[in-house]
Formats: sequence, structure tokens, C-alpha cells
Amino acid sequence: MSVGIDEISFYTSNYFLDLRTLAEVQQIESDKYYTGIGQEKMSMAAPDEDVVTMAANAAQQVIDRVGVDCISSLLFATETGVDQSKAAGVYVHRLLGLNSNCRVVELKQACYSATAAIQMACALVARQPEKKVLVIASDIARYDLGTSGEATQGCGAVAMLISANPRLVEIDPEVGNHTEDVMDFWRPNYRATALVDGKYSTKIYLKSLKKAWENFVDASSVAFNDFSYFCYHLPFSRMAEKAHKHLAKINQAGLTLEQIEQQVEDTLHYNRIIGNSYTASMYIGLSSLLENCKHNLAGKKVGFFSYGSGCVSEFFSGTVVSGYDKCLHTLNHKQMLESRQEVSYDEYLKLCSYPDPRDGEHHDIPASTAGRYRLAAISGHKREYVVC
Repeated sequence: MSVGIDEISFYTSNYFLDLRTLAEVQQIESDKYYTGIGQEKMSMAAPDEDVVTMAANAAQQVIDRVGVDCISSLLFATETGVDQSKAAGVYVHRLLGLNSNCRVVELKQACYSATAAIQMACALVARQPEKKVLVIASDIARYDLGTSGEATQGCGAVAMLISANPRLVEIDPEVGNHTEDVMDFWRPNYRATALVDGKYSTKIYLKSLKKAWENFVDASSVAFNDFSYFCYHLPFSRMAEKAHKHLAKINQAGLTLEQIEQQVEDTLHYNRIIGNSYTASMYIGLSSLLENCKHNLAGKKVGFFSYGSGCVSEFFSGTVVSGYDKCLHTLNHKQMLESRQEVSYDEYLKLCSYPDPRDGEHHDIPASTAGRYRLAAISGHKREYVVC
């Protein structure tokens, strides 16, 4: 019996800032962003959007197709949660109309936790093959204005259904892990935006890739040249390209530069125009590969490297299932991305500085999202979500 990803769908905000606009304001060449970090646009969350509404919007396409009765658990991965106690997934549980017998839990470890959720979901399904687990990763990446991380902001959510005999990707049980206590990126409870040591984080990312790969080699018989494609955590698109060159060099793969780039290129299309989505980024990359690759992926082996600052990382593998192309949500995703609204720099600043009420008073939030779910108000320290 195989276990893996049976459905995958993602969501991002209907607002975006073109990085050419940011470069113009900063009086620098846009190539610093378009070429230097491989990013073109970054999604900006609407005032009435958060990780809950994006998660529900991402999952709705899955629910519309498979229903709710088969889902036994909802595992919600995020590093920008809305409550220190209550799992964000509990709000999503109500919005989606999931069964009251469905367990819900939130997982946190920077950008890695969606992978932890998938591995836990695979274990639950292996134990009870008739059950299905909904994994959702949802985040808003936000940095202080004028910092090196500003151009790598973004937001997005991805929903994946984990089941026995999946229709998209079979996940292999063997993994390689690496954990190390470092301070390359973090966000204390008292801060709304993250702190990052960019050069150090890149160094730790590459070190963790090497260590996780070495552990994977000890656990699995799959070799580097058995893989056709690779999905990496995507803080920015150029990071995946740099990481894959590093891994190819470690393995003395004998591939040309063009061949190395081809193994990751199709995973980057969506990230370039969405920006960083933390826990969701690698899996939006998987969706990009499945929906944009012009070659038939059936039977192809895919390598996954998941990295979470702080740090925990994991390398694992999967095989694309025959007929996968008939089970995607490509048209909906393309339409969503094409219908987004570009914002000016002044509008971008307003989105960045929109009030975050913390006084417990009643605050109505104006409707502006194009999604089905929205945050309508915060009152008495309670978040009020509605269906549009």
C-alpha cells in the first residue's frame, strides 16, 4: 500500500506589488530582484485576510471535490499563527464544515512544519488506510520596510489531502533529517515582523541540505541520479537554484548547468509571482511542477528538501502517480493568479501598516478580499470569520 498526496490546491491574495515598483522607489535596478533573487512580484494580504482565511480558501477546492466525511484529521502548519493557544485550524474546521469527530492540531517550526505535518499524516493513514488527513500550510511573510528581507515578502496557503493509494504523489517512508540550534531567522512573541540574518541563513540552509542528504543516503537506496526533479523550500527562487547546484556538486552528478537548472525550473513559476509563503512555499512549488511541466511526470522520482530556520530540515522522496494530470486544479489556480490586482507603492504601504487591533474593543474590518472567506471583525479579543 502506498501513501501520499491525493489532492493539492493553493491560494494567495488578490493584491500584489511588482518588485519593479519597489526598485523604482529605492532607486535601484529591478534586476537586483528579477535576476538577483529570482523574484518578480509579491502577494500582499488584504486587511480582511489572515492565515485562517487563506487556509480555508486553499482547502475549499479540495472539499468541493472529496467532501468532508472522509477527513479524520486536520493538521495546520504555520509560523504566523493568530493565537498562542487555539489552533488556527479550529477556525478552518468550522468554516469548511468538517465533522466534529475530526481532530485538529497546529504545528510550528518555522518553514519546516508543513513537512512534519505530512509525515505525521502519512503515519496516521498507514495506521488506518480508510482515513484521509487534510494538511494545510498557511503563512504571511512580512519584514520591516527598508530591510534586506522586504523584497522577499509574500503570502499563501496550500491544502493537501493525504491518503492511501494517492492520485498525485506517493511519499516514500525513508527520510533524512538535520536539527541544529541556530539563530538565523526568528520572530519573538513581542514582534509582528521577523528578524533575519540573511547571509548566515543561506549558509545554514546549505549546510542543512548537505547534512539531511547524508542522512537520507544512509536511510534510502535512492541515489541522486534516480531523481528527475527537486522541490526546495523557497524563501526566494534563486535559493532553490543555489541549493540544487550545491547538492549536485556534493554528489559529483556530472550534469551540465542546464540539466541542473531544468530539475528545479518548473517548481519556481508560482513562487516568482507570489513571493515567500513560509510553510507553504515548497508545496506551492510542487503544485507549480505538476501544473507547469511540459513533460509527462508519471513515474518520475521527485526529491524534496524542507528547511525551517532555527533550524530543522528534512530530505525525502516521492514518485508522481500515473494520471496525476487529471486530478489537478490548474485552471482555477491560473485564473486566480491572472485576476490579481497590482497595487501602487502608496497602496502597498497602507497594506503594510493596516491596524492590528489589540485593545479588545470592537473593530469592523472592511471587505476587500476576493476570496470566499474573510475576517470580518475583531471584538472582545475574538476573531470573527464569515463566508462571503
